[in-house]
Amino acid sequence: MPTHAQLAAKLLRDAATFFRNVGAQNPELADDMNENAAVYEQVADLTETNPLGELPLGDPD
Repeated sequence: MPTHAQLAAKLLRDAATFFRNVGAQNPELADDMNENAAVYEQVADLTETNPLGELPLGDPD
């Protein structure tokens, strides 16, 4: 039985595949869609390897 983190990572990877498919069918959107796909895959990796990790978003002030 998969964990919540594993399921979330799978959904993120599926979304990345969707973005790549949209980009493949719409060349004018390809760069943006591939960039989105890469971000979703990075988050999927983080979700699997460090599900409780925190992102350093900078100074909150």
